[in-house]
Amino acid sequence: VQLQASGGGLVQAGNSLRLSCTVSGGTFTWYRMGWFRQAPGKEREFVAAITWSADSTRYASSVRGRFLISFDKGQDTMYLQMNSLKPEDTARYYCAVDRRLQSYSLSDDARDYGDWGQGTQVTVSS
Repeated sequence: VQLQASGGGLVQAGNSLRLSCTVSGGTFTWYRMGWFRQAPGKEREFVAAITWSADSTRYASSVRGRFLISFDKGQDTMYLQMNSLKPEDTARYYCAVDRRLQSYSLSDDARDYGDWGQGTQVTVSS
């Protein structure tokens, strides 16, 4: 599985961006996809996750109500719509896949995600 993230950029606070993550190599019904971010000098943190069927999502409290995660099964592409962006959202955003067969929950632990993209930089100016 290979992941390619795109869509980052420089925006002013209050504006929106949509990140995309294409998953090559195919996806399966037990996969769970997620977005994480990492700011300079900080640990990688969970942003959002979604099931392959898109019937369940999970968000970090810091982004709930502003960000929307989605997954297009036909295109094997995951999206993160980010609205009302704040300077504290500035970070490199990574997409990842949790392929564990023995779990059915949406994890917020980066260690549960075995496949990662290269990340895309999001910078929000005040």
